[in-house]
Order: sequence, then structure tokens, then C-alpha cells
Amino acid sequence: MQLNLVIKNGTIVTAENVYQADIGIRDGQIVAIAADLSGEREIDATGKLVTPGAIDVHVHHQMPLPSGVISADDFFTGTRAAAHGGTTTIIDFVAAEPEESLLDALAARQAEAKDRVVIDYGLHMTITPADIAKLDQLPAIVEAGCPTFKLYMAYGFRLKDDELLQALDAVKQVNGLPIVHAENWDVICLMIAQNLAVGRTEPRWHPRSRPAVMEGEAVGRVIDMAALVGTPVYIFHVSCDDAVERIAAARRRGLRVFGETCPQYLLLTDAAYEEPGVAGTLPVCAPPLRSLTDQARLWTALGRNELQVVSTDHCPFSSADKALGL
Repeated sequence: MQLNLVIKNGTIVTAENVYQADIGIRDGQIVAIAADLSGEREIDATGKLVTPGAIDVHVHHQMPLPSGVISADDFFTGTRAAAHGGTTTIIDFVAAEPEESLLDALAARQAEAKDRVVIDYGLHMTITPADIAKLDQLPAIVEAGCPTFKLYMAYGFRLKDDELLQALDAVKQVNGLPIVHAENWDVICLMIAQNLAVGRTEPRWHPRSRPAVMEGEAVGRVIDMAALVGTPVYIFHVSCDDAVERIAAARRRGLRVFGETCPQYLLLTDAAYEEPGVAGTLPVCAPPLRSLTDQARLWTALGRNELQVVSTDHCPFSSADKALGL
């Protein structure tokens, strides 16, 4: 067998095994894994781990905010960085303007990515309140290769409960997968207003305005709605024990509920918000970093398959942007 490239003497790591072997590649595809392969070009991986390319299912490249600020990585810089880190597939997002069809929005986002991405990519379709009137377009979106639909329970474009239920049911009808940012926005807005009223603007008040118990409440609420209409549901960026418990309980009941967490929650805690000055703003994210106890629970949940995915939620902003409170 003629091989274009052989990666030799590496330690191959898969989800099931760790072993030594050579990897043979022809025309860009792996066609052989065995000992003592030879090829036109050979890379010596002695002493190195050789893993499958990672799939990051949750990223935001060149994402505009209502303020006009755009996330710092575009499709080229972001996917180049991903490739350097061993990630070979990412899934980003598309959101339609109020008067725009979902298919037109999908085509426009694909045009932004075309000739810019350096790895494989896909897109999730976002459903906003303005899109509830467009739910009849979902079959065409699935046909176009986009079977996953982002539903927000937070921010100004969140779905109210009745809209959320409609969206979940519509996604079920096309055999799609709803993927959800689960937080209680009404409570968050109230607590932010209370903090601002008394001058609590330091980063350490960020997690106090988005309490873990309310993340758990929102996760439980959307799980119950998904069960009501009979659809599976995937929960983004789980940060706390309260949310994990809702997911784990649903899975014990046999519901098709899946959860992800992110490196920031696995490696950092809310103590990072106590750093003085701009440093305390750098780890601001939503949901926020949580306690050491919550962090330990996330690690346990991954080991127990209560959470199934680690993604990055890659959405970088400059320190100057973060200092503005973005």
C-alpha cells in the first residue's frame, strides 16, 4: 500500500485505548494503523501522544454585540488557533436579522466563513423571539445541513417560556436537537439592578448577580419543557452543582438530556473575580465562575457521564472591551 504520510513511533490515545503504532495516511485519509509502516514522508512521533482531532461544538467567531463590539477572533484567527491546539472541527452559530429568512442568514454566515476557516466547521441555528414566526422554515434549515438549534433563556433576545415551548416542539418535529443557554434572566436583571443601585460594580458581584441556584432552576425548567414535548435537549456551559443535579436526575429518569461544561469552570473559580483592577474583569463570563465545591462537582460529573462534553465556548474579547463591562 502506497502511503503519502506516516506518523511513526507515536503513542496513540483513543477514547478506549493507549498503544504504540504507526499511522498511515493516503490522500488525506487515515488508511492504516499498524507497526513498521513506511511512506513517502515520515514524521517521527517518538515520545509524543497522537490523538484524534478534537471537536469543539461551541465557539463564537466574529460575533457582534448590540454595542457594536465584535468578538476578537474571526474565522481565520480562531480556527488557526484551534488547529494549533489539536482541534480539527468547530461548530459556530448563525442568527438571523428580524426580517431575514433563516436560510438567507445561514448562507450569509457560511459566506463569512468561506475561504477563512482552516479546519472543518459547522453551524448551529439560533432561534430568537423574532424567529418564532419562522418556525416553518426549520425543515429547510435541517435539509441544508444544520440540525441543531440554539435557544437562549438569557439576554434581551431570550425566549419567554411560551416561545421556548413552541421552539422545542418545532425542533422536535424536524428531528433536530435543541441546545440551550439556561439561566433565569428575570432574576439576573433584578439582581443586577439591585447591585447597581448601591454601587456594587466590582467584578466580584458578577457571580452574585447570577446565582447558581437559579442556573439550576433554569436547567430544570427547560428539561421539564423538553420532556413535555418529547424532545432530547442539550444544555450548554454547565457551571454548578445545582445544574448538574437537574441533569443527572433527568438522566436517571431515562430522559434524553445531555450536558457540557467548559475549561473555565474546570480550572478557575470565583476567587478570580477578587483580583484588583482589570485583572478581575478578565474571567467575566456567563454563567460566571463558581465555587471550588461546584468545580469539584463538575469533574465528578464528567467521570460519571452526568456531563458528556467539554467545549470551550470560545468567545474572546480584549481586556479593553471587558473593562467596559461587556
